[in-house]
Amino acid sequence: MLIGARWLSSVFRPEFMPVVGFLALFMYTYLDLLPWQFKLAVLSLIVLGTILLPRWTIRFWRKSRGWELHLLRLRQNRYFPYLIYILYYAFTFHILNRFHLPFYMSGILVVSLLIQGLCFFINLRWKISVHAAGAGGVIGALAAYGILFSFNPIGWMCVSILVSGLVGSSRMILRQHDLWQVLAGTLLGVLCGFVGILYPWPL
Repeated sequence: MLIGARWLSSVFRPEFMPVVGFLALFMYTYLDLLPWQFKLAVLSLIVLGTILLPRWTIRFWRKSRGWELHLLRLRQNRYFPYLIYILYYAFTFHILNRFHLPFYMSGILVVSLLIQGLCFFINLRWKISVHAAGAGGVIGALAAYGILFSFNPIGWMCVSILVSGLVGSSRMILRQHDLWQVLAGTLLGVLCGFVGILYPWPL
């Protein structure tokens, strides 16, 4: 059970959600008609700006302080990593806007920024599950895309809800969060995913 929980926590990390979102748009919507060079450029930017650069920066910062990896699990030590992710996500969102992408595409970064920003402020007072918020964001975004593209997302939503439940359970099994922190993270993610995709943002 512990091995499965660690695997789920590693695979379904919040920073992977933007990549998953863009892959889904490029594979399962009319956006698959776009030139592969454009899709590759966008995906490369997403991977670099939301996964690689934040990780490299946080790793350099951690090693410069002589910290072991487990010390970042402490709530008081997670503020700087949160800010790093927020800054890189905002920069990536700015670059995407230079491509003049429609809001329902760049909105994926808006969802991530909302989740990261709100979790940062909540964690100043109370520990909330960012893993659960990321999984919940997928559920909310699917509901919003169902409205925007007039399709029934119930099948994908069932899969997303199942994955969200598994991710939340894994965080509790690993004793990183309790039930209320997982539920709060999931609800926050669903709201951010729905609002961030459905409404244009003048950023």
